[in-house]
Amino acid sequence: MGHPIRAAAIRRRAAAVFAALLLLTLASGTGARAAPAPSPAPSPWPYGDAGDPGRLDPRITAIMRKPEYRHAQWGLLQTEPANGRVLHSMFPEQFFIPGSTAKLFPVSGTWRTLGTDHRFVTPVYAVGDRNGATLTGDLDLVAQGDLTLGGRTRPDGTVAYTDLDHTYANDFPGATLTPENPLAGIDQLARQVRASGITRVEGDVIVDSRLFAPDTVLVPTPTPLIINDNLIDLLTTPGDRAGAAARLDWRPKVAPYRVSSTVKTVAAGQPTNITVTATDGGTRILLSGTIAADAKPLLRTSPITDPNTFGRTALIEALARAGVRVTADASGPNPAARLPRSYDGRPRVAAYTSPPYDQYAKLILKVSHNLGANLGICLMAVTTGSHQCADGFPVLAGFLDRAGVDRKQAELMDGRGGNPADRATPRALVQMLAYWQRTPDAQRFREALPILGVDGLLAENCRSCPARGKVFGKTGAAVGGDSLNDRLAVGAITIAGYLDKGGGRFDTFYAGVNGASTPTADPVDVLSIANDLALIAAYLQESP
Repeated sequence: MGHPIRAAAIRRRAAAVFAALLLLTLASGTGARAAPAPSPAPSPWPYGDAGDPGRLDPRITAIMRKPEYRHAQWGLLQTEPANGRVLHSMFPEQFFIPGSTAKLFPVSGTWRTLGTDHRFVTPVYAVGDRNGATLTGDLDLVAQGDLTLGGRTRPDGTVAYTDLDHTYANDFPGATLTPENPLAGIDQLARQVRASGITRVEGDVIVDSRLFAPDTVLVPTPTPLIINDNLIDLLTTPGDRAGAAARLDWRPKVAPYRVSSTVKTVAAGQPTNITVTATDGGTRILLSGTIAADAKPLLRTSPITDPNTFGRTALIEALARAGVRVTADASGPNPAARLPRSYDGRPRVAAYTSPPYDQYAKLILKVSHNLGANLGICLMAVTTGSHQCADGFPVLAGFLDRAGVDRKQAELMDGRGGNPADRATPRALVQMLAYWQRTPDAQRFREALPILGVDGLLAENCRSCPARGKVFGKTGAAVGGDSLNDRLAVGAITIAGYLDKGGGRFDTFYAGVNGASTPTADPVDVLSIANDLALIAAYLQESP
C-alpha cells in the first residue's frame, strides 16, 4: 500500500517550491563562495565532444558530474557578441524548459515596441455638466496598463523594488515591502481634480478598463488598472511577549476591505505559521496562526479580486481626502455601463504620468515580476488596436524576427515562462541577449538584469567571489514533486545573461539543467542546485 499522506505532502511542498523558485531561483542564502567539493563517486561524463570538457573550467565539469545530475541534461552556450565566436557550447539548439529566463523575450519585445522612454498617461475625464465647482455627472478614470500607477515611484522618478518582492510573500520567507505609498498615483489624480476647481461630483466615479480584456490563460492575469500589483499587503509583527496578540498592519487601506488577525505570539524558536483566509469576494481577510517572539515581521498577501471596483473606491476616498465630495456610495459597484463611447470633447481634469518603460523592465527582470511580464503581452496587443491579449504574440514574433532571434527555437504560451509547454534553446536566448548589445540601450538592458552578489534575485549569491558584480543574469526554474521516490523533481534551473570579461567586453551566456533530482523532498536541495548554476556563471566569468 502506498503513502497517500506523504505523497500529498510532497505535492504540496513541490507546489510551494515551484511557486517560489519558478523565478526566485538563485536567491538562496548559501551564496556561491567556494567551489563545491567533487563528488566522491562522480557520474560518467555523458556528453562526449558535445561539451568539450577539456576546455571547460574543471570546477564546472565537477558540478555537472554530481550525482543529482546523473540523469539530467545540461545546456551551455557562451559567445563573444562582437564577432559571434562560440567559446563554449553544449546542445545549443536543443529545447530546454526555460522557467523565467523566458521573460527575456516578452520584456525585450515590449520594451522595443513601446520604446525606452514610453510613459503611461492615465487620465481622468469629467463627463457631464460643469457648474462652477460642481460636476453633475461622472469622473472617468481611463486605465492605461500602468504596472504600478505611482505605487513604486521614488522621488527621482525611478521604480523601487526589493530583492525579494512582495508578490512572492506567500511562497518564500523574507519578502519585503518598498516604502512608497501604493496609492500615490491615485492620490495625485485626486489632487489634480481638486486643482481643476471641482469640489463636488453629483454622480459617480467610474474606472474605464476597456484597454484590453483580461486573459485568464495568462496567470497572474493582467488587468488595465493595477494598484499594488492587485494585492493587499499584510504585515505581522510579534507581540511583546509569548501569549500576546501579534501586531498587524496592512495596505492599501481601501473600503470595503477589512482585515483582522487572531495570530498569537509564541516563544522564541517556536514555529511561525500564519494562514490567510479571504471571504466575501476577498474583502474580508483573516490572519490566524502563530509567530515566534524572535521572528522578523512576516509579510503575506491577499488578492484584490475586482481591481476596477477597488480602484473606483480608492479614487473616491482619495478625492475625499483632497476635498472633493462624491455623492455616490464609495463602496458601490463600478458602473461601467455608463461609460461614453469616446472622450472627444470631454475635459481632462487629471492625468498621472508614469516613469519610462525601461524602469518597468528593470522591475520585471530584477525581481522576476510575473504580472508585469504577462502584462507586456497585452500591451503589445494594444499597439495593434486589439483588445485581446493573445494578439500580442504576433507582435512579439515580428520583433524577434527583426532582432535576429530564430523564434522557431522558442515556444511560449505566456510572458512569465510559467506555462508547462514553454521551451527555448540556449541559442535563442543568447541571440536575444546579443541583440541588445547592438543597440544604444545595451547598458540599460544589461543593468536591468539581476547582478551576481549585488541585487535582485542574485543578491545573495557569490557575495565574496571574484565574479561578484560581473555577472548580469536572468534566472529561471521549474520544480515539481516526485511522490514515487519521496523527493523533488527539478524540471529546470537556468540562467542567461552577460559576463563582464573586462575592457568593455560582455560575453553572452546561457547555462541550464533539465531533469535533475534532489536527494530528498527538502526545498533546500533545490536551492543547492540553483546555487550550482550561480557558480557555473561565476566560473565562466572568471575563466580566461
